[in-house]
Amino acid sequence: MRFRLLRRRLTISAPRMAVRSALPWPFRWAVVAIVLGFCAAIGLWAFEFGKDIAGIDGDSGERIIQLRGEVNTLRQQLAAMREERDKALSVASTSTTLLTAEKAAQESLSALNKQLEAENRSLRDDLGFFEKLIPAGGSESLAIRGLQAELQDGRHIKWQVLVIQPLKNAPEFNGRLELSFTGLQGGRPWSASLPAGPQVLKFRQYGRVEGVFELPPQTVVKGVSAKVMDGAVTKAVQSIKL
Repeated sequence: MRFRLLRRRLTISAPRMAVRSALPWPFRWAVVAIVLGFCAAIGLWAFEFGKDIAGIDGDSGERIIQLRGEVNTLRQQLAAMREERDKALSVASTSTTLLTAEKAAQESLSALNKQLEAENRSLRDDLGFFEKLIPAGGSESLAIRGLQAELQDGRHIKWQVLVIQPLKNAPEFNGRLELSFTGLQGGRPWSASLPAGPQVLKFRQYGRVEGVFELPPQTVVKGVSAKVMDGAVTKAVQSIKL
């Protein structure tokens, strides 16, 4: 019988046991109050410590108002500075546009000036050309009024020949122009004619022929001669020295 009771107490079928604290409830509430007070003290200490770190004293309300006023002032200054910046950018953009337009106008005027100078030179050349068409008072039926030759870059000669018939209602002339060059080559006498041979002349009042002759190396040109031929007959001759 005793064995059964002992086994019942030691096995899972033993009766349940409840462990109760012997601490009375007023003492429990006191402990809770002490813990809460301690937590409140720590929180108050942390708040004051945070205020000290942030530099906020008892006049924090006035300080905050002052800081807000300073922030508003800074915002107004920033807005004014942005407005001035926008105005400056607008003025700079306008100045750049004006400078670009002025530069384009100057380039256009320069190009127009060059064009006018070229036209002026062309008019002077034409004036000289037509002046040479005026008869010199002779009775010749055909004459060379202008033989010009200019040395360029030491290797080329630009030449031009003007042939006229100073007669009213002159008949058409069909002939050829022979051009020859004389000088020195390597210290020795030298002469040459146009590589393409005589130039064809066909005109009534005047005919102008021009071209460029390439000089051989080590050649110095001394003179140029032009001859107008009508079949085997020489109609006009003119020579110049360089």
